[in-house]
Order: sequence, then C-alpha cells, then structure tokens
Amino acid sequence: MTNEVTVPLLPCASIDDIEDFYRVLGFSTTYKQRRPNPCVGLRREDLNLQFFEIAGFDPEQSYGSCLVITPDIAGLHGAFAAGMRAAYGKVLVSGMPRMTRPRARKNADGVGGFSVIDPGGNWIRVFQATTTPAPAPAPAGRLAKAQANAVVLADSKGDIGQAARILDSALARPQADDDPVAHVEVLVYRAELALALDDRETAAEMLARVEHVALNADETGRAAPTFEIAADLTAALR
Repeated sequence: MTNEVTVPLLPCASIDDIEDFYRVLGFSTTYKQRRPNPCVGLRREDLNLQFFEIAGFDPEQSYGSCLVITPDIAGLHGAFAAGMRAAYGKVLVSGMPRMTRPRARKNADGVGGFSVIDPGGNWIRVFQATTTPAPAPAPAGRLAKAQANAVVLADSKGDIGQAARILDSALARPQADDDPVAHVEVLVYRAELALALDDRETAAEMLARVEHVALNADETGRAAPTFEIAADLTAALR
C-alpha cells in the first residue's frame, strides 16, 4: 500500500501553550478536545503534529522528538523566523520555546538541519530532503572542525554546555592561518549558545569581538549570512 501518513503524538504540559506557539509558526488547529483527555492537532501545509496534555508534566525532562523532512529547509526556517519576529519581535534562541539555525550536521552526512524546541520540550528536528545522500567533505580548518563538533553536541544532542566549551577552547588558541570567515562564524555561534545558556554577558562579548575580525571584500561577502544571524542575536539582547 502507498500514501500512508504518520502523525507524531507528543507530550506537553499545556495544549493551549502549544497551540499558541505553533500558530506563531503558521500552523492551524485541526482538532482540539478537553475531555476525556486533552489533546490538540495542528497542521501547516503537509506538516501534521498532535499533542496530548499531561498534568504536572515537566518540559525540561521531555524526550519527545520527531523528524521533519523538507525540500526547502531555508524557506521553512525563514517562515518560522518571520512568525517569531512578528509575534515576539525577535527570533527565539534561548529558553523554551526556541529555534536553532540551519547548519550542516556532520552526524547526518552533512545534511542541513535545524530544530524547534517547543513549549512542551519536544525537539522538532527539521532536515533537508536529499535524493542521493552522500557524505559531505570534512570541515576544513581548525575552527570549522570545532564548530562542526559543537553543532552535533548542541543542535543534535542538546548538550549546549559542552558545545560552548569546545568553541571556547578553539577561540582561546588563535592561529595565524585561521580562516577569518570561520572565526566570525564561531564567534556568532558561541554568542547563540551563550544566549541559550542565559549568559547575556558572554553573548555580548562574542558579538563585540566579531566587529574586530579583519575581513577583505570577498570574506565580507561570504560572511554576510552570519552577520544577519549576529543582527538577530543583537536584537535578542535588547
């Protein structure tokens, strides 16, 4: 048989909080009930999610997770980010809920991905659809390798503290042949991790250091997407 559909059923502490958050991301409610068991169904185009409420549930202890495969990861992330900016005035990068940035994952053969961590503590892991997956080239350069390792820990495993330590170690040992663009990317990612850890002082420090990285015209062009992320993080600090 073909055309089967699987819909994740995920736990939460409040279906109302879940419903409000996913509406920000462009979802509509397809079903909702209070009795006998509180649950809500949500849909955004072909993306369907359902949630059930548990009294006393602690989102920080949630193991809820699912995969979303999309042919346009940048478009979906952009739509989610636009919804957050409209509702909250910024992209949520710390606390719960929050959203990570699209980045290649070395533990997924280099396929790009980002995660939405919702008010129920569920990780909605979004990956780029690929028809012929092949291992991506290994990151070139000391800083790029450090960032690749940090992405696996923070964005895939949720170990933000260890990811931050990896980047701190790399940043503490500058080398003359470090790629300036990679330097900017590591500083901005470290700022993002600092915000996720509610360490605003370190986030501000890292973003200030970005301004002192010398870039030529070509490097400035390559770093443009990272500067856009830095602008979002700066807004989050206000």
